[in-house]
Amino acid sequence: MNSTPNLRYAWYVVAVLMLAYISSFIDRQVLTLLVKPLKRDFNVTDTQVGLLIGFSFAIFYTFLGIPIGRMADRKNRKRIIVWGITIWSIMTALCGVTGSYNQLFIARVGVGIGEAALSPAAYSLITDLFPRQKLGTALGIYNIGVYLGSGLSILLVALILKLVSVEGTWSIPFFGDIYPWQSVFFIVGIPGLLIVALIAFTIKEPERQNASKAAVSTQEVKRYFAANRPAILCLFFGIAFMAFGSYATTSWTPTLLVRHYGLTEAQAGLLLGSIVTIFSTGGVIVGGRYSDRLTQQGKADAKMRVGFIGMSIGLFLALIVLIFFTLTPAPIQGFVVLLALCCFATSMPYGAATAAVQEMIPAPMRATFSALFLFVVNLLGLGGGPLMVGLLNDKLFHDPNQVHLSFAITLVMATGLSCFLLYTGLKPFVQSIENAKAES
Repeated sequence: MNSTPNLRYAWYVVAVLMLAYISSFIDRQVLTLLVKPLKRDFNVTDTQVGLLIGFSFAIFYTFLGIPIGRMADRKNRKRIIVWGITIWSIMTALCGVTGSYNQLFIARVGVGIGEAALSPAAYSLITDLFPRQKLGTALGIYNIGVYLGSGLSILLVALILKLVSVEGTWSIPFFGDIYPWQSVFFIVGIPGLLIVALIAFTIKEPERQNASKAAVSTQEVKRYFAANRPAILCLFFGIAFMAFGSYATTSWTPTLLVRHYGLTEAQAGLLLGSIVTIFSTGGVIVGGRYSDRLTQQGKADAKMRVGFIGMSIGLFLALIVLIFFTLTPAPIQGFVVLLALCCFATSMPYGAATAAVQEMIPAPMRATFSALFLFVVNLLGLGGGPLMVGLLNDKLFHDPNQVHLSFAITLVMATGLSCFLLYTGLKPFVQSIENAKAES
């Protein structure tokens, strides 16, 4: 690797990849404000909604991420990203012409297949462009896409719902009748093809670190995992439970605001979208920069420690949310303040955590382990978080209007488990950093 990389170009690459990540999260989160018309027109339960928002997307997104990660350790990462964006953009648009729940489920699976290509390749590519002391900030900025995309998707859908009727049908040439709310999928899906062109014509595949060792066998990956199991499992599952709470929040808070506080879908979207866009984005930036500062101060566990600090604050706030809904009249102003603070704290670990994966893994295995990281985080977080709230509504409370309690219970469980795992992994993480240096 060039010892004096062009950092201006490197930051440009991060910005473009962040734009792609924003697009991916807009496409995957667009359903969160469409729960009411979806349930009305496709006649589905809260549990089915949870499956559609999370599991349908996560199943192939997670399982395909591993072979794609292996491919990204050997093949051209830029091409992998370009093909992934093309697939998910087209499949998102196709969600707009589905005529049943099952068809929409299959189309969502297709979105997950395309999006599986982005992050394993992007993490590896970014790591080859930055020195270690700037990696936390670089990956933190890339991971702004998680929260900026989630927030913007909610804001965008809220604005679109103001412009289209949510009842009746529209006739589309070649595809027949669709519900007006399905037009949202065309609006958010097609612009992804513009990002494809931007990446194809302005980004080059960077030189790999330790290129002579780039091709590693599956047995070597298994051996390294076995030797570093405690650190890897604590980090991966610690961030997975962080994502569990985060996806539950973005998926069900609009419905909570509608059912518990009487807001319209558009009002709920504008409120949550603003909170996520401002506070979650701020949290991931602060977390990434704070981890880089601790690294410069010689703290070997800096990136894992930032995750533990953020989730400790998140657990405290989640407990207050549960008490708030259980023992008080719970005015909306108080809930909004708690939600904003919680979004900030629980987003702090994400940029630092993805940098931690790169730091604790030898260079020739980074895309593979990034894919494994995303496998765990998304299968448990995206697949489980939205589903858990729906299950608690249907199976524990048997009342959709108790969604505020289902949400609070899910948030406490997620932040508590995340906090415990990240703390447990602090010492093993330091040892894994030394092991990675030795192997690289």
